Amino acid sequence: MIRDSQREILIKFGLHVEAIRLGKDLSLREVAKHCDVDYANIKKIEKGQLNMTLLTVLELAKGLGVESSELMKFKI
Repeated sequence: MIRDSQREILIKFGLHVEAIRLGKDLSLREVAKHCDVDYANIKKIEKGQLNMTLLTVLELAKGLGVESSELMKFKI
């Protein structure tokens, strides 16, 4: 079970991912097309509903066209 403090981190990460995606004017489906993550899961990530694995983070970075380190640059 995810604690409230952990849920907050997932939400902040998701908002950061969404900001990157929107900044690149990409749809969820466009991101999914460039990586091995289903668009429905990307939507869940952006809403803080999915605690993903490292491999998912790497795939998401690929789909967004950014370095994986860029995804970790968000305020906790």
